[in-house]
Amino acid sequence: MLDPKFLEDISRRISTALAATPVADLEKNLRALLAAQLAKLDLVTREDFEVQKALLARAQERLKQLEAKLAELEAQRK
Repeated sequence: MLDPKFLEDISRRISTALAATPVADLEKNLRALLAAQLAKLDLVTREDFEVQKALLARAQERLKQLEAKLAELEAQRK
């Protein structure tokens, strides 16, 4: 079996080696580019989406109640 400390050491060494190469700059630049492109899109967070989804469900339920009440009142008028 491999010692977890050995794997951590290898991972740390690889990270350190990559940080000293242009790969780190490339990764940083790609992340910045990706973030800039995503910012241009019309996206919402999952949390905002879920809030709006819940509000819509409540509005639809209230609409059903009001439609039923209206139908009841119209039936009483006749």
